[in-house]
Amino acid sequence: MNEHRDGSGMNRRQFLQAGAASAVVMGLGGMESLAAPATPGDAIPWVTLNNGLKMPRLGLGTMTLTGDVGIRSVAEAIGMGYRLIDTAMIYTNEVEVGKGIKESGIPREKLFVTSKLWKTDMGYENAKRGFQTSLDKLQMEYLDLYLIHRPSGGDWKGSWKAMEELYAQGRIKAIGMSNASFAQMDELLADAKVKPAVHQIETHAFFQEDKAHAYLKQHGIQHEAWSPFAEGRHGMFDQATLSSIGKKHGKSVAQVCLRWHYQRGIVAIPRSRQKAHLAENLRIFDFELAPAEMAAIAPLNLGVTQFPEWT
Repeated sequence: MNEHRDGSGMNRRQFLQAGAASAVVMGLGGMESLAAPATPGDAIPWVTLNNGLKMPRLGLGTMTLTGDVGIRSVAEAIGMGYRLIDTAMIYTNEVEVGKGIKESGIPREKLFVTSKLWKTDMGYENAKRGFQTSLDKLQMEYLDLYLIHRPSGGDWKGSWKAMEELYAQGRIKAIGMSNASFAQMDELLADAKVKPAVHQIETHAFFQEDKAHAYLKQHGIQHEAWSPFAEGRHGMFDQATLSSIGKKHGKSVAQVCLRWHYQRGIVAIPRSRQKAHLAENLRIFDFELAPAEMAAIAPLNLGVTQFPEWT
């Protein structure tokens, strides 16, 4: 079975599953030479959210990017052209993300920064405190997007009310949900003063979320995908259909996956701590998947989460 290897001899799936320690051991030396030329920040297309705010259609996920590796990865990604940076309280890396943003030298107003409220901070007052804590760790005056991370248990409606007030004050430019059920979204749409701008959910070739995608499109809510590569689970980086499509275009499986998200109108936030992969993920705007290729990917849908431990 063919493996997609980088210059370090590690295939992408292995790297995504590797810990931060292995990234430190690899060091910067072998990765610098693999980087593509810097990409201008305006090279990534934007989508206009339902409140008029513009959001990049491709960004950087930062779960597990902690410590010096996290700082470096964020700074390098921004330097290469990424403008959407996604973090969360539960990732315990908001301090590093903030430092990486400062080290990038790119003005704050040119970036789109997302963080998320964890379930331990549910409720009206708790949500306000949780938001301020995230803001302080990031060393920022506002967030572009703030999401309720997992509305399971607790007073998530009270949290939404607090977020609506923070939105009205201009401290958050857009608010949304993550991992909400259809029933929760229906409740929110019935009661909310501010309509959610984004819903971030697990979405990839093995869990395509067609019903959720149609629902969000119907309600004018932007679909955002976490783990667009399924962290390499179920053999994604060796999958025959994806590999064959990539070969036709001279692209990797990762690039095919990101292009598939892009053509569906989904914002994707792949994570990587390796500069070669950060560069690779940006190179999806110079090719297009044919309708037959999009159709060939559809049967890969297993219809079940690849992260049962998170549900």
